[in-house]
Amino acid sequence: MAAEPIPHWPGRMLGSVHVRSTPQGPADQAVFVHGLAGSATNWTDLMDELKDTVTGHALDLPGAGYSPAPADGDYTVPAHARAVISLMEETGPAHLFGNSLGGAIAVRVAATRPDLVRSLTLISPALPDLLPRYGPIRVAAAAIPMIGEWVAGKMRLIPAEQRVNATVSMVWADVNAVHPVRLRDAINELRRRDDLPYADQAMICSARGIVAEYFRRGEANLWRQAARVQAPTLIMHGRRDRLVRPATAAKALRTFGNARIVLLPTAGHVAMMEIPQVVAAEARRLIGETRLGNAPLAS
Repeated sequence: MAAEPIPHWPGRMLGSVHVRSTPQGPADQAVFVHGLAGSATNWTDLMDELKDTVTGHALDLPGAGYSPAPADGDYTVPAHARAVISLMEETGPAHLFGNSLGGAIAVRVAATRPDLVRSLTLISPALPDLLPRYGPIRVAAAAIPMIGEWVAGKMRLIPAEQRVNATVSMVWADVNAVHPVRLRDAINELRRRDDLPYADQAMICSARGIVAEYFRRGEANLWRQAARVQAPTLIMHGRRDRLVRPATAAKALRTFGNARIVLLPTAGHVAMMEIPQVVAAEARRLIGETRLGNAPLAS
């Protein structure tokens, strides 16, 4: 068996969100934004790989992980982006990472606050797609009024082990690659969240928030926001992603002004968890180019 993974980084409340940080080290800062139904711990292993390159900060989005529900009940992408911006105003300009829903949030942050974003790394970003792939039924159904709440109630009747295994089967390319300690952690975390009165609402409303982005028009549309991003950008897609089509990388390359695309043949939807060493190597290249003032080479 492979060596046990490192423990999750210690966390604390910063403003309205819970943040896990690596020990203060390199001057360069990095902020990591997780996806739907995820948490800061999705970034644990990648943060370890990068701890000699950047001082990392992974937040639990409002209502996720150990962050409380937002006082205003707003789980839209713009609201989540405001939470990330608040953290980055504390860290100072940083290298911004986002996965899935977190990728959509990171795009909005980079477009609206270019002063805070030194580089942008997107892993399977959930940008609007005319041919979307559908994930687990609890996520797809969450966009339908009342149906989402009904499905969430039914899901609670299923043992946590089964729910976690179903999710892992959807987002990982190879379920056998999941370390048993990570699987145990996920099951324990789901059991903890089952006891939180706002957990279902946080997931349902965040799911509705990303679905709403698919239909947003005008300058606030995420693709139009992407065209405004000034930071050097790295976009990574797993070829075995069942949730976000890797083919959207072609549109991303045409849209972002300063981007490099990397397709990962063995990864699924959460490459930073599946192959953190590979993701870290690409991220270090981008950060190094940013320090030298070089733009990524489109590929």
